[in-house]
Amino acid sequence: MKTKDYFSDDVQILDIRRDNVFKAVFTRETPESQGALSRLVSALIGYEVSIVTIVANEPPIENLYDRQIRFDISCRTENGERVNVEMSLNPDPLELVRLEYYAGRLFTSQDIKGIKKSYKDLKFSYQIAILANERFFNDDLFFHTFEYCDFNNRVRFNGRSRIITIELSKLDKIVEKPTEEMSYPELWATFFQYLTDESKRSIIYEIMEKEEGIAMASEVLYKVSQDEIEEAYQLSRLKYELDNQSRMTYAWEEGLEEGMQQGMQQGKLEACEAIAAKLKSMGLSEEQIAQATGIH
Repeated sequence: MKTKDYFSDDVQILDIRRDNVFKAVFTRETPESQGALSRLVSALIGYEVSIVTIVANEPPIENLYDRQIRFDISCRTENGERVNVEMSLNPDPLELVRLEYYAGRLFTSQDIKGIKKSYKDLKFSYQIAILANERFFNDDLFFHTFEYCDFNNRVRFNGRSRIITIELSKLDKIVEKPTEEMSYPELWATFFQYLTDESKRSIIYEIMEKEEGIAMASEVLYKVSQDEIEEAYQLSRLKYELDNQSRMTYAWEEGLEEGMQQGMQQGKLEACEAIAAKLKSMGLSEEQIAQATGIH
């Protein structure tokens, strides 16, 4: 797909490393969002897959703010493989144990009960964690794939569960590479880490040209950013209207009570004038006072 400039000054692009923004980009029911998720997973597990199902995707995917309740994206490929993808802006100090726990649950949650089913029906499962601000491994490698093995004798177990980690804080040297020399995991990691860094904007554009999935994710992120800004505008406008309405109601009630006492002696017009004076002292405009009292 032809890339576009989604990072002009008219919309402030949200940081995709925020857990809820990440989920908003990759869980919309659009070809761009689903295509971007398939390309991301394919890049990280090392072979091409198509994500066909997002499992238990609550809360509703159109609510950006509620996404802060759940950060993971649990999905399945067309071959039935289980994949769980998380973006962690501030990972848990016990993140590695946490990942091991959920990787085990992801693999064992497969249903192989019933006639004509056996252990050979178990599919590969991938627990993927994109870690933004912490370093967990004492090396310079940002990308790790873990599986069971006999460490002492260097024998792989050849099991079907994997834990994949991407440490975005280790990209200092990778971002300096020509984009044509970057691997797919490097392209995606650089995109996540430097998307909002204006000094790296030209690199982001090159990456979008080279990886269609990243171009798709950029398009969805632009729409998500627009949606949040529009929602914030609407919320601000509603707040103004409700505050103004409440202020007018309070002023009317306060002025009415005072005006009624005077009106019993001075007549309707004088009562309205008293109400108008009270409203004016509370900061309402002449137009608002006229609307409330009928005095022009």
